[in-house]
Amino acid sequence: MTYLSTDSLSKSFGLKPLFENITFGISKGDKTALIAENGTGKSTLLKILAGKETADSGEVMVRNGIRIGYLEQEPELDEHLTISEFISQGHSDTGKIVRAYEQAANAQAENYNDETAAAFEKAIAKMDAANAWGYEQRMEQILGVLNIHNLEQSISTLSGGERKRVALAFVLLDDPDLLILDEPTNHLDVEMIEWLEAYLEKSTTTLLMVTHDRYFLDRVCTHIIEMSDGELYHHKGNYQYFLEKRAEREAVRQTELAKAGQLFKQELEWMRRGPKARTTKSKSRIKAFYETKKKAQDNSPDSEMRLETTMSRMGKQVLEVKKITKKFDDLVILDEFSYSFNRGERIGIIGKNGAGKSTFLNILTGDEPVDSGEIITGETIVFGHYRQQGITIDEGMRVIDIIKDIALVIQLADGSKISASQFLEHFMFTPEMQYTPAEKLSGGEKRRLGLMMTLIKNPNFMILDEPTNDLDLQTLQKLEEFLEGFGGCLIIVSHDRFFMDKLVDHYFVFEGDGNILDHHGTYSEYRELKLLEDQQKKREQKSEITAAKTKPKSAETKKSSEKKLTFSEKKELTKLEKEIAKLEEKKAEIEKQMNIGGLNYEELQEKAAEYKSTEDEIDEVTLRWLELAEKA
Repeated sequence: MTYLSTDSLSKSFGLKPLFENITFGISKGDKTALIAENGTGKSTLLKILAGKETADSGEVMVRNGIRIGYLEQEPELDEHLTISEFISQGHSDTGKIVRAYEQAANAQAENYNDETAAAFEKAIAKMDAANAWGYEQRMEQILGVLNIHNLEQSISTLSGGERKRVALAFVLLDDPDLLILDEPTNHLDVEMIEWLEAYLEKSTTTLLMVTHDRYFLDRVCTHIIEMSDGELYHHKGNYQYFLEKRAEREAVRQTELAKAGQLFKQELEWMRRGPKARTTKSKSRIKAFYETKKKAQDNSPDSEMRLETTMSRMGKQVLEVKKITKKFDDLVILDEFSYSFNRGERIGIIGKNGAGKSTFLNILTGDEPVDSGEIITGETIVFGHYRQQGITIDEGMRVIDIIKDIALVIQLADGSKISASQFLEHFMFTPEMQYTPAEKLSGGEKRRLGLMMTLIKNPNFMILDEPTNDLDLQTLQKLEEFLEGFGGCLIIVSHDRFFMDKLVDHYFVFEGDGNILDHHGTYSEYRELKLLEDQQKKREQKSEITAAKTKPKSAETKKSSEKKLTFSEKKELTKLEKEIAKLEEKKAEIEKQMNIGGLNYEELQEKAAEYKSTEDEIDEVTLRWLELAEKA
């Protein structure tokens, strides 16, 4: 069943065509990623599909009854609303039932009478009929994971990253038939990304998204649509499969180019003969010559970015921090942290949003003072600091003039020199783009320009704070190649796990409360260690639950604890009791199916896994029930 399709869709930005005659479809259950270079209109295409913009020509067709949820790259939210009010605007029927239940519960708590009691009972019945108790739990889970806690906070006070997370929570909770996501991992920390990755992987929602996160692409998507050189290529498989097929296509293209080059040489000799040698019967051959010439001179749509700039000389003393401490009120960023950086060291920094990663980088460069401790910077150290918010540029200036303001000529590591224009070409700015005002660039192109402005200063200590946001996959691969050849110190803060694993040797993990773990190995290895720790904690919690279940509890103690519960907690306690009962029934049913016999080995394995999962869920819910029941 096709949910959405396009027919000959075209869109231009001024005189620049973004895409022309795009035709494709999204079927039920597809998890599709759209891959294309920056500036080719990916975000514009998603806006058109979501009905936020119109195409110049062509048609978008959406199946009747299909609800579309859309997450913009930079969401625009109503400044006058609170988070709660914004989320309550959803179109989900289940969401409306839950909101009606909450209103009835609050009304009964504020003014208990026969009318409010009857309304509350009616709301409970609707919750039961719609099986909506799980929605409330799902809402709490999504908001909690995305670090959204104060629902009465005004949207006008939120940062760009917080707005993105609120908008993401909204589209997930609304549970649309087709989910369109534009760079959903931007402004999420790695734990949030991994949760979203698992959530979308398990979800049956049909998905279309643009993202540069290659681990995310590989684990979530089953269909890749590639926009390249005005053509659409479909790849039924994950990102790894797409890479293989694109490499095969490029190999075929290079073979064709080589053959065209040989043929071009032969035809050129014929064309250089005198006019008498070219009769009117040869017009078709002359036409074929110009077609061959065009093909032979088509080097590649991928401009090269392989260059090594001259790096400022680095002495023996690099950078040393001694027992530095930094706090913001009760938030501890660093607690007597000491470290001596070595020449050529490559460090990745990870941790939850708000843990102080960007503050730490500003401390290293001297842009942020410490509360105590000492920072010793080598005399030869030249910092190149690319900040998370990018670099401020004069939007009215042309791209070429912005670079020329920093340097007219750039000296390379081999002693040769290139012009500012040649340097721009290395970073995939065509001659036409170089004379374009910066305001005409896409978000990814502006970030690419900002990175250039950092690299062109020839630093020997590079600090990159979220450099991958809004960059296309091609630029990311080229940037990785450049940084792999960088000989100075490199510190990277990024939520892009693939990018980090490829470039850094070890990680500073900001664990909170000023604790920084120095992990030597890849991010994937760190996550495996964390999973083992989490499993151990879960086993310990299970032991506590078992002990608590067998521990006698007097009626007087239980009555006393319930008296001290808030109305919200009493409501949760009632819900948890129902949930435990349902889960126990489910567990008994699975056990019954396993004991009947007749299941083959694979089916038995599936039932055993389902039984274990249900048992774990019972333990988790029971633990929360015990916390509330024992509250004094």
